Amino acid sequence: MSDFTALRSLKTEMDHKEALREIEHLFDASPETPEGDRLDVLTLLVEAYEQQHHAILPPDPVVALEYYMESRGLTRRDLEPYLGSRARVAEVLNRRRGLTIEMIRRLHDGLGISAEVLIRPYPLRRRSVTEVQPASTATLSAA
Repeated sequence: MSDFTALRSLKTEMDHKEALREIEHLFDASPETPEGDRLDVLTLLVEAYEQQHHAILPPDPVVALEYYMESRGLTRRDLEPYLGSRARVAEVLNRRRGLTIEMIRRLHDGLGISAEVLIRPYPLRRRSVTEVQPASTATLSAA
């Protein structure tokens, strides 16, 4: 066993590394034994330390949606029942429009995507001048 014999909260990166080494050493400990109990407590201490010091943020909603599509072989057309028209799906995936609460509900209920991930704020792209220009003005300038 290491010299990390007294269980205590993990305060430094060195404490964290030492606890991980001991967990590795105790990994095959049987449950309901002193070694198994020590493994359980060390695991809890490491999890608490990592949540506080190495938190992993949920992914960007659009990235999560793209990952979900790719991992399940879905196309943009498959998202239309949840997001609306083909144009609306394109706007969301191209970051021109944010997800609405209703879209988030439909994606969560229909596809099982975490609402916690989908509700996170994310950056939208600004529309360029040519995209915002009214059709009548665009026609005149093209003539």
